[in-house]
Amino acid sequence: MATSSLLLLLLLISSCIISALLPAASASKTRHFKWEVGYIYASPDCNEKILMGINGQFPGPTIRAKAGDTIHVELKNTLHTEGVVIHWHGIRQFGTPWADGTASISQCAIDPEETFVYRFRVEKAGTYFYHGHYGMQRAAGLYGSLIVDAADGEEEPFRYDGEFNLLLSDWYHQSIYDQMVGLSSNPLRWIGEPQTLLINGRGQYNCSLAAHPVEGSNACRPTSKDCAPVVLRVLPNKTYRLRIASTTSLSSLNLAIGNHKMVVVEADGNHVEPFTVGDIDIYSGESYSVLVTTDQNPSSNYWLSVGVRGRKPKTSPALAIVNYRPNSPSKLPESGPPMAPEWNDYNHSKSFSYRILARRGAPKPPQSADRRIVLLNTQNKIDGYTKWSINNVSLALPPTPYLGSMRYRLKNAFDAGMPPENFPPSYDVMRPPPNPNSTQSSNAYVIGLNSTVDVILQNANALAVNVSEIHPWHLHGHEFWVVGYGDGRFGEKEVARFNLKNPPLRNTVVIFPYGWTAIRFVADNPGVWAFHCHIEPHLHMGMGVIFAEGVEHVGKIPREALACGMTAKMLMDKHRP
Repeated sequence: MATSSLLLLLLLISSCIISALLPAASASKTRHFKWEVGYIYASPDCNEKILMGINGQFPGPTIRAKAGDTIHVELKNTLHTEGVVIHWHGIRQFGTPWADGTASISQCAIDPEETFVYRFRVEKAGTYFYHGHYGMQRAAGLYGSLIVDAADGEEEPFRYDGEFNLLLSDWYHQSIYDQMVGLSSNPLRWIGEPQTLLINGRGQYNCSLAAHPVEGSNACRPTSKDCAPVVLRVLPNKTYRLRIASTTSLSSLNLAIGNHKMVVVEADGNHVEPFTVGDIDIYSGESYSVLVTTDQNPSSNYWLSVGVRGRKPKTSPALAIVNYRPNSPSKLPESGPPMAPEWNDYNHSKSFSYRILARRGAPKPPQSADRRIVLLNTQNKIDGYTKWSINNVSLALPPTPYLGSMRYRLKNAFDAGMPPENFPPSYDVMRPPPNPNSTQSSNAYVIGLNSTVDVILQNANALAVNVSEIHPWHLHGHEFWVVGYGDGRFGEKEVARFNLKNPPLRNTVVIFPYGWTAIRFVADNPGVWAFHCHIEPHLHMGMGVIFAEGVEHVGKIPREALACGMTAKMLMDKHRP
């Protein structure tokens, strides 16, 4: 009798334990995708062009998952003559650095007709995206959205009735191959301004939707469903979440909605202290969530407008329609679209960036750093060719990915010298470089695992007089705290002014012309990681650095990620009979 009672008690305890564990086990899933990257014909701005798509789609399919899920993408390259990789922008890749999707850094490019499996965990809810990271394939259309919802049982700290996803990009009629040859020519053939701005892969070239077309003219009428304007269908007196991400090749953007305010609540997958604005600046690589309340005249529709910032605009704004139901979406708004601020009104841009602060309760940065690296962004010359350099070194990627060569201690796979951690105190950031000549290198910054690092991004004058450009910098494998901004040259006295109370966590941050930006991060993710300007032609011209940390702790790297350069020879030698 006692034995039966004890057995029953044990069964009840086991049942309770299993019941307690089941919700946690069922909360996360593995989400499987089978993709083929290939060339397709499409008309993103009503002009047909060959571009890169996934499963015949442009932009690529949207991935939707929940925090804690595992993403499994079986990616086949059906491009005819070139490799491909996909970077999962904003995903930290803890324990899976080979899945970061950076050619020559985390993996070999996937050859034509070859398949590579990306498998990684999405840790944090937020608005992300993915894109090609080989050559300039992002500018060829290889990108899409990646949305991570809160895990079951968790809630966002804000309420809304519905949501829309807006993936912003710029579009060139010139092929990326023409662009790359021009950027690598002497003299430089600059890519110029884009022909069109796109919202979710749609735009209208040389046409203002806001203007009523001349009777009998088809100039402003989309000729393909590929370029029909995006319509956001809303109900009056509701609150909507707009997820906005920028995967532009060159352009910095400004977004506004006629007669509507926006409340900023998320930046790069992190909650921020909410604040209200009439428009937002968004740089390449950034993402935001804003809340919009449909509290305007319900008998009207309204323009959503996206214009160029930081460069003299030669590209028409992208326009979408906020359609108040039951109005027809073809009903044009009564007032014109909102105008972006003057392209060089940097005070407006700075005032927006400076307002982005961490939401209360967010993790705070360490109070001090173990190491400081100062990175001077300059335009230079190498044998007459125009390049971008960091501390007078222009990045040149090696044929063997750093991750494999460092993990297996291969010699001569990349430049072994230590890259410079500062620039001369006599350098005047307000003038063109007195000696424009630079060098190329594939060396890397080796950082102590779990150390705290400050990076000062210092902007300067380019080769031309009175020219300093916006540079949005993106760090792979990490998030960082933005602890300070400033004008002119960074000085030691600025450290005491760092915001260590509520700095925002980001993965992409802007440096303003003739200014500096300070970030702090913890090197807690074993691997080799790119840190670079997210402007496609700038990276192509050498504007980036490599960070490596704790590579000896990286687990077994998939063979497919190593099948090129010296690592391919290593694998062949290892398995030679």
